[in-house]
Amino acid sequence: MKHERVYIDGMTCINCQTRIWNALRSRTGITDVTVSYERSQAEFYYEPQQITLDEIRKLIEDLGYQMIPGEKFRRKRFCQAAGEIFVIAFLFLVLQHFGILNHLAPDSLAETGMGYGMLFVIGLITSVHCIAMCGGINLSQTLQKQEANAEEISRSMFRNTFSYNMGRVVSYTVIGGVLGAVGGLAGISDSLQTSTVFQGSLKLLAGIIMVVMGGNMLGIFPGLRKLRIHISFSGRKSLWKKRTPFLVGLCNGFMPCGPLQSMEIVALASGSWASGAFSMFCFSLGTVPLMLGFGSIFSALGKKFTRQILKTGAILVVVMGLAMMSQGSALSGFGSRSGEKAATEADNVQDNDQTDTAVEKDGVQYVSSTLRSGRYPDITVKAGEPVKWEIQVPEGSINGCNYKMILQDFGMDHTFENGENVIEFIPEKEGVYTYSCWMGMITGTIYVTGK
Repeated sequence: MKHERVYIDGMTCINCQTRIWNALRSRTGITDVTVSYERSQAEFYYEPQQITLDEIRKLIEDLGYQMIPGEKFRRKRFCQAAGEIFVIAFLFLVLQHFGILNHLAPDSLAETGMGYGMLFVIGLITSVHCIAMCGGINLSQTLQKQEANAEEISRSMFRNTFSYNMGRVVSYTVIGGVLGAVGGLAGISDSLQTSTVFQGSLKLLAGIIMVVMGGNMLGIFPGLRKLRIHISFSGRKSLWKKRTPFLVGLCNGFMPCGPLQSMEIVALASGSWASGAFSMFCFSLGTVPLMLGFGSIFSALGKKFTRQILKTGAILVVVMGLAMMSQGSALSGFGSRSGEKAATEADNVQDNDQTDTAVEKDGVQYVSSTLRSGRYPDITVKAGEPVKWEIQVPEGSINGCNYKMILQDFGMDHTFENGENVIEFIPEKEGVYTYSCWMGMITGTIYVTGK
């Protein structure tokens, strides 16, 4: 018997480890098989008279993987990881710099009094925004399981994306019913306010999970593969594992989203659990075709380009996860900083042409800014003095994302209207404070100096 330790390229999940282990263990002449997804290794003993190393290599290649010598594998993985990190960084920077996600925010949202058919149409129209906000989560569930061959992968992908979207429909419908009942009992019909810290933290957590999941599929940082994220249940674990996309879809109802919150207002104003549930049901059905198609494209292409699709999908999951982390950080206020270092940074930018600097008059700091559709202004003010911030809002500059601004660190929010808008607050501490739209997609910075 000969002992062999080889590297396996192409493992994207723990199921790959199981497939390779089963294939090797079932062949005559191979014993003591161990396969590690975390280390991308396989170790075994084999009898050369019964099976050769070339035959073992062919066996692994037939499964869709590559058996590579150690030194060659390390060089290849380093080059692949460097290229993948470059692509991820490039896509993320382009996404952030040009505000691509922001432009997908719908200008008009659902309003109270709309018919059910119109709510379905609103869902269809705003589903492009759903792709921008939750497409990465959808894709992470679509790609989460790898089957034995391309045809089974395709079926699994479609089943996963279908289950995820059905979870969304159920979640939205139940939330609509609860809000409709609350509206009927309490007479509430104006708006629904939820904690921006909770929403931001939820986005941040979802983003982290997506980055870890996508990174593990790519194998960029093998050490992260120890952080395999799964939902554990007692009983029939295999059944619950198949239900994971559905459960993730259920959680989707708590994401901060413009169309979704406008629908929650409609449900709340309905005053009836049945009307509220049906309103949200019609809206959610409208969002399904495009979201389902988004995942189905990957499942269809997977029949012929399995490995390429999995890698492309993993890169998109990481990019969208980074975007979601950025939004969550902004929405929860984690991007703000105070202290000596932050104060020094604020002092250094007070003469920057890119910021609107306060002008002091009679003990009040006056700042003038203009609202743009894709960005918020950066301003510089002094600590300890009242600020009167005048923001001009031209026609056509308000959209479904930027219409509501959250100043987390100052405990304020402001809903914009066309014309002149005034925001007043007193910055107590020096530092660099990030504020955002109510979805965290558009951000601005308030630099508070000490002089």
